Amino acid sequence: MKIALIGYGKMGHMIEAIALERGHEIVGIIDPTLAIGDCSLVIDFDSEAFRSADVAIEFTTPATAKDNILRAWAQGVPVVCGSTGWNVNSLSPALPRREGDKSRIILKNEDGETMLVWSSNFSVGVNIFFELNKQLAAAMSKQPQYTPSIVETHHIHKLDKPSGTAKTLAEQIGREVPIESIREGEVPGTHEVTWDSEEDTIVITHIAKGRRGFALGAVLAAEDICRNHD
Repeated sequence: MKIALIGYGKMGHMIEAIALERGHEIVGIIDPTLAIGDCSLVIDFDSEAFRSADVAIEFTTPATAKDNILRAWAQGVPVVCGSTGWNVNSLSPALPRREGDKSRIILKNEDGETMLVWSSNFSVGVNIFFELNKQLAAAMSKQPQYTPSIVETHHIHKLDKPSGTAKTLAEQIGREVPIESIREGEVPGTHEVTWDSEEDTIVITHIAKGRRGFALGAVLAAEDICRNHD
């Protein structure tokens, strides 16, 4: 599989490492912080190298994600996007078919080919956590004495607040949920959902130990796109 990376921060570097481990090829890197010459793989969207990609993996910022996806589509390249903090649904009019839920959105073209996979969190563990959260919320819908709250903690470099994962958790609960966002150190990501009552407290927590789980999930999503396009 030929991959173009859009964004070459810590996540981009980790995705590159995992993709290479799994036998894939990085055909180019798009990142405005890199100049031609900084890296032999630096390219732009309007290049043969980018058009040769089977898929692009995008991890940038809320301000740039949508434009990056549209520019990739203009070259016929599908995208796996892990950027959060922007309205992914604003892309829906561009493609006729939408699938998925609040944690994962898939957009397809008229031929049924997947052109976008977006997730608030690609980690396998977090997606299991999402399922647990939904099951707990369903049980709590019959227990009004419990009040939900969410605390998310991330590194100081994370731009969006609250995190996309925290927003997804709150949406799954289906009622007004206060979210506390903490930014400290280099914390990869911790999410804690609490249901509190006068009698007791129930807490479920996901703690990321690093970025590898997020990066692996994104590469697996890219592999799924390529299998479906074959």
